[in-house]
Amino acid sequence: MNKRKNYLDNIRWITLCVVILYHVFYIFNSSGVISNIGVKGIKELDTICVFTYPWIMCLLFVVSGVSTKYSLNNKSNKELIKDRAKRILVPSIVGIFVYGWISGWITNYYGNIFAGNANMIPSVIKYIIFSLIGIGPLWYAHVLFVASLLIVLIRKIDKRQKLDSLFGKINLPILFLLFLLVWGSSFILNTPVVTVYRWGIYLLMFILGYYIFSNDRIIKQLESISLLLGIITFIIGIIFTIVNYGANFGSNEFLTNIFTNIYIWLVILSAFGIGKKHLDFENKFTNYMNKNNFSFYVLHYTIQIVIAFILVEYIKLNNFIFNYIIIIIGTIIVLPLMTETLKRIPIVNRLLLGIVNK
Repeated sequence: MNKRKNYLDNIRWITLCVVILYHVFYIFNSSGVISNIGVKGIKELDTICVFTYPWIMCLLFVVSGVSTKYSLNNKSNKELIKDRAKRILVPSIVGIFVYGWISGWITNYYGNIFAGNANMIPSVIKYIIFSLIGIGPLWYAHVLFVASLLIVLIRKIDKRQKLDSLFGKINLPILFLLFLLVWGSSFILNTPVVTVYRWGIYLLMFILGYYIFSNDRIIKQLESISLLLGIITFIIGIIFTIVNYGANFGSNEFLTNIFTNIYIWLVILSAFGIGKKHLDFENKFTNYMNKNNFSFYVLHYTIQIVIAFILVEYIKLNNFIFNYIIIIIGTIIVLPLMTETLKRIPIVNRLLLGIVNK
């Protein structure tokens, strides 16, 4: 049995925390990115979104690809798909209709999606529409499940594991040049309406995670240059954020820009190098975060927009900065409490959180 890669678990939950923080500022963005709350916040704080949004989900898909590689060392293709269906697909579909409608309802509150004709539409139809437009972060689970199906298909075709041998020969110069492949993938299979489904780049990230970042030799090479690479990446990240100040960070133009994709790739390389060097440990807190990672992911955004809605519509604080602070504190308090509550409810824990008793 393979020794567990603690640094991989730590990269995952730390990235999740960045995703949660990102959503706090995304909710009130002034950059033209559509959000559920139709209220603009402090424009300067959009820089946090510009700094984090390009790479957070790409990094999660790389980590998921690596995890899938290790899972398939102990599971058959069929067992993997069955497990992924129970743990991520079912909760991501059920969640749309259990709590996704909340996001949809709030979106309609500000956007009037029925053009003033809501009274003419049956409640059941409105509920379905609210649910479907309230997918929120659950899209990640959908893409991840498809990526799992794709890797199983590739494994069936590549029975002699020629791709493993090919990717295993990659050295650092070639690894850095792969940003060209990343950039190219950013143009492919981007859905026109639900823009978060960027199939090209996310499926590629998953595959690169599976074949490249699961290779211990490559990770050790990244570890050896992690300090220098991390410093360079951080400086580039600051420059990137300054250059793109005020940009629509969710636009296709922004996400397909070559500078954006260079930045994405450098962050991923740095994350694995620094992670291997400094995050290869475990304790009670990291184990707790790793155990509840998926639950925190699927639940956090609904909690945040409910808090945000109450703040801007009912409490109406004079200083807008307190809205951000209260949402962050509220998420830290409510998210674990809700997770621990739902985990203890039979059937609910399986359907909403993907908790499967072994």
